[in-house]
Amino acid sequence: MFVPEGVNYYQVSFQSPYYNRSKQYNSRQCGRAVVAHRFYGYSDFNIDGLYEQQQMPLYLDWSIGNEGCKTARANKSSYACIDSHSECLESGNGPGYLCQCSYGYEGNPYLEGGCQVLPVDEIYSCPAFMRLKQNTDRDYCQLYVPYVIGLIVGVRFIIGFSVLLLYFGIWIWKRIKLVEKIKQQKLKEKFFNQNKGFLLQQRIASDEDATQRMRIFSLDELKKATNKFDKALILGQGGHGEVYKGILSDQRTVAIKKSKIVDQVEIEQFINEVVILSQINHRNVVKLYGCCLETEVPLLVYEFISNGTLSNHLHAESYAESCNLTWNHRLRIALETARAITYLHSSASISVLHRDIKSANILLDNYFTAKVSDFGASRSVQIDQTGITTVVQGTFGYLDPEYFYNHRLTPKSDVYSFGVILAELLTREKPSSSTMLQVGGLVTYFTSAMREKRLFEIVDPQVVDQVASNEVQKTEIEAVANLAEMCIRRNGDERPMMKEVEVQLEVLWRSNQRHDHPCTSQTLEESQLPLPDSTSENTTTRQYSFELELHSSFTFPR
Repeated sequence: MFVPEGVNYYQVSFQSPYYNRSKQYNSRQCGRAVVAHRFYGYSDFNIDGLYEQQQMPLYLDWSIGNEGCKTARANKSSYACIDSHSECLESGNGPGYLCQCSYGYEGNPYLEGGCQVLPVDEIYSCPAFMRLKQNTDRDYCQLYVPYVIGLIVGVRFIIGFSVLLLYFGIWIWKRIKLVEKIKQQKLKEKFFNQNKGFLLQQRIASDEDATQRMRIFSLDELKKATNKFDKALILGQGGHGEVYKGILSDQRTVAIKKSKIVDQVEIEQFINEVVILSQINHRNVVKLYGCCLETEVPLLVYEFISNGTLSNHLHAESYAESCNLTWNHRLRIALETARAITYLHSSASISVLHRDIKSANILLDNYFTAKVSDFGASRSVQIDQTGITTVVQGTFGYLDPEYFYNHRLTPKSDVYSFGVILAELLTREKPSSSTMLQVGGLVTYFTSAMREKRLFEIVDPQVVDQVASNEVQKTEIEAVANLAEMCIRRNGDERPMMKEVEVQLEVLWRSNQRHDHPCTSQTLEESQLPLPDSTSENTTTRQYSFELELHSSFTFPR
């Protein structure tokens, strides 16, 4: 039979199936009554075996008193764990408590000095982390040693395997990076050869001046300068690509043009244009510092112009100052732009047709000095050629209609685009804005007003207010308007050459500088600049008598 938990006395009774009432029997009447570890049911009850059995297995679970450890410790007189190296254990099967020797000791915890220290080798045979709760039975403990050893071996195996896997992963990663680096290097060499890099090096080396002004950059240099072409450093985007701001290793701030893909048949022409630009040294043309040929489409590195584009200043929603971009500024910007285009057309060793003259491609520095930029669509021709037949390129609103229809590009195509810029400077209207498109475009809007003699009705009110009391400046505005009207004529033969336009603007500018004007936003530094002098840019020296002849009439015949 089982002894229920918490029993504190023992009495045996049997109940026979042959009697209808319970009756107690002693051992002499019924044989033996035992308390055993295992219960024997009637089905396997062996009387003979039971009589022969002298003892039965039995485990007794006992405890001291009915109090827990906390209460028992408080009563020093009755507390049973006497030895100083003993511990109290709560009874697991009922009230009361038990005592055991502390870890590292063995013996009788119920006697003073009963717990004796164990030898060191026996203490460490069963470390604390191997003990179950407070059990200190060394044999019982050592049954778990193989499992602990297995756990340690398993952990070490996992750590070792993880380290090996990490090492193998790093090795694979390095191999991939190395292969990628070799692949990129071969690709750079392929593009360098494809872009005629050696040819360009030879051409630059043959010109000592070009060598001093320009160099061939590596792709890594330009990536470092632009933080790997960070989108946050984009200065502008156009039909030919993106322009990034960058800082070279020598601390020069540059603008790096990353062009879109072009046909490979144009690479030879591109190299020729790079060589031409490397030879140009004009105050009003953005300087080309060099290029990079290690990409599919070569990258161009220009000087950085800090004050934005003419388009930004003309079409900003509001001005910080009332006199920002005054008539003086506009007239000077027109003259400097004309000088640059004239230089490209007739003063360089090979004539360059820009093919995309527009206000967005005219950059301004802190003194509002004009710099013509973006030669992505430019074409070079022999100095004695009158034009070339080519695929139409340009910007809607600035595009020469004659060039658009017959695909013949001439210097007069740039003259037309410049005439649109003059009209834009006068009216402060965008050539292709929705407002202008409703009236047929800026050219139609401007020529109609000129034909109906309504010029000052369409001139920018800011300019009108500035020149309201200045008859000389009004005359200058009329002269520039007449010049613009001639430049934007549909028939190219009726347009003036760019050199003629430059001369007329030069006369107007000199006349402008001989008069003091009340509204000017020139800075002290700008006011100290010398008057523009075209003779310093390798152009033909003009006689003052010729200037007077042109100055005698500010209007061209129609």
